[in-house]
Amino acid sequence: MTPAQILSQLKKFGIPFKEYKDWKNHNRNHKGKWGPVHGLMVHHTGSNNKDQRALLYDGYSTLPGPLCHFGLDQDGTIHMIGWGRANHAGSGDDDVLDAVIAEKDIPHDNESNTDGNARFYGVEIWYSGSQKMSDAQYKTLQLLSAAVLDFHGWNEQSVIGHGEWGSPGKWDPGYTPGKMMDMDDVRKDIKATLAKGKPSTPSKPTPSKPKPVPAFPGRGYFRPGARNKYVTQLGQQLVKKGYGHFYRVGPGPSWTNVDRSAVRAFQRAHRELAGDADGYPGPLTWTMLFS
Repeated sequence: MTPAQILSQLKKFGIPFKEYKDWKNHNRNHKGKWGPVHGLMVHHTGSNNKDQRALLYDGYSTLPGPLCHFGLDQDGTIHMIGWGRANHAGSGDDDVLDAVIAEKDIPHDNESNTDGNARFYGVEIWYSGSQKMSDAQYKTLQLLSAAVLDFHGWNEQSVIGHGEWGSPGKWDPGYTPGKMMDMDDVRKDIKATLAKGKPSTPSKPTPSKPKPVPAFPGRGYFRPGARNKYVTQLGQQLVKKGYGHFYRVGPGPSWTNVDRSAVRAFQRAHRELAGDADGYPGPLTWTMLFS
């Protein structure tokens, strides 16, 4: 994937993310090739520190950064650290790589003869590994895995733990000191997440078209003694606008001082009408009342 493509996948799966420094151009490509990439490798950082971006970006004097592509913090946010070759996987077992490529069960690793930095995306989860990762981290791990798998058309067998790769002494991602999580169970959860597909995006409600304002019939319909359907129509709209307390009966069909009082109150409540609040509706009062 290009940087633009991975960001698109993160957005597609609703994964919260932040970009760190010049991650798009931060890599170790001058030290070796990157690709073809065949899977995603899962790590723990060995630390519960809240902000591990600088360490993952810069690395150590003996192991320069980037140390991964994705940093996953405690609240489930992905931090983009680098893109290209990264110092995260080290050497591993070619039989494991063959199984990842074939998307078969991962065999037990027993040698370190293959460059994993060229073959895997890497995610470093910000926790010690001596206890379980946070629920938010685990949820994002599943979504991140699904986003990567979805783009490449891979299945869950393309996700492995660092402890399955063959680098001596590695047991990440861990859940208690020295013990790696059951990656078969992790892959089952990733499979279920992938099967659900990307989170459904709520469709934007189609704005309803406002009802057209009925044509103003004329001032003569709203005078003492007038009796017509427009008086009723006007009164019903006044009730909808919150002026129903003026009416003990009705409204309509006869024009009364009750209608005039309700109209006057409406006019006074609107700056555009307050200067001519005589209680008799004109075109502007009518339009605002029905808008």
